[in-house]
Amino acid sequence: MSLAASLLLPVLLALSPHDPVRGLEGGSRQQEAVRQAVRQGRLVPLQQVVADALRRYPGQLVEVELDDGTYEIEILGANGVVMALDYDAATGRLLKMEEE
Repeated sequence: MSLAASLLLPVLLALSPHDPVRGLEGGSRQQEAVRQAVRQGRLVPLQQVVADALRRYPGQLVEVELDDGTYEIEILGANGVVMALDYDAATGRLLKMEEE
């Protein structure tokens, strides 16, 4: 598996409408709770903040997490620098952008 594929696989699995990690305790319940929050408008869709992050810092998406109401996105730029961007998950507002 290429480096790019291995880095994007967790993101693609998280965005999948199917739950490939159903056997992991709590995983499917947490994912469904996030999907429901997006449907109800309590969280902005991940795709929205990823698109904004890539506009601000073009490169390769390395990691995406939802932690305590914050989308944490890491992008590897063409210059080899990883940039971390934190977004408020409820509003989609950029909170912080810093080099890793």
